Amino acid sequence: MGKAIEQIATTQGIDIAWRITRDSKSTLNDELLRTADVVIEFSRPEAAYDNVMLCLQAGVPVVCGTTGWNDRLAEAQQYCKEQNGALLWASNFSVGVNLFFALNRYLSRLMATRPEYAASVEETHHIHKLDAPSGTALTLVNELMAAHGHFSAWALSPTPAGPGEIPVTAIREGEVPGTHLIRWSSAVDEITIEHKAHSRTGFAAGAVLAAQWIHGKKGVFAMADVLGLSEI
Repeated sequence: MGKAIEQIATTQGIDIAWRITRDSKSTLNDELLRTADVVIEFSRPEAAYDNVMLCLQAGVPVVCGTTGWNDRLAEAQQYCKEQNGALLWASNFSVGVNLFFALNRYLSRLMATRPEYAASVEETHHIHKLDAPSGTALTLVNELMAAHGHFSAWALSPTPAGPGEIPVTAIREGEVPGTHLIRWSSAVDEITIEHKAHSRTGFAAGAVLAAQWIHGKKGVFAMADVLGLSEI
């Protein structure tokens, strides 16, 4: 992702102030952080919280696309508000995926009056992905539950889904960039919506767009804010 983001930023005439990898993390300090207008953070679940907090403590807006650390995300968002900083976290920066999120919310509201339809979620990613289900799948299932109002939880396969739970299947194979599918099934028919990424370019382009958008702003944001989809 870092290489893809750098390539897109360079083609748009955006200067890369610095790059930090796992091997060079010891060089990261407030002085270096402040030479950037915005930090884009893609790392690993165990490193993301500390990286985001370093940026917020230095007063630098941060765009974060690392998933798998949701248990501490609210803490970082609260700190951002207290410090009058800027933080934009997204489980997926792809413009297409965020349109898919909006479509999922809308369809879920329609299905709230159709108890004959049962929902399920399926996602497929490359074998190197660390978290399961994916952050994108979690966003989809959580927003589905919030919009629908009649589901209480989700269960990751092979754990059977109980009453009021949404079954979620996570598949890891090959080098698949990311496929997500929402299925609504009844006894007589089935409705599915699906997003299939062809490469990581869409994710990187969205992250660059988010970094440009957040510059000069204060607050906690999502890609829905960037794309004007927060009301859908």
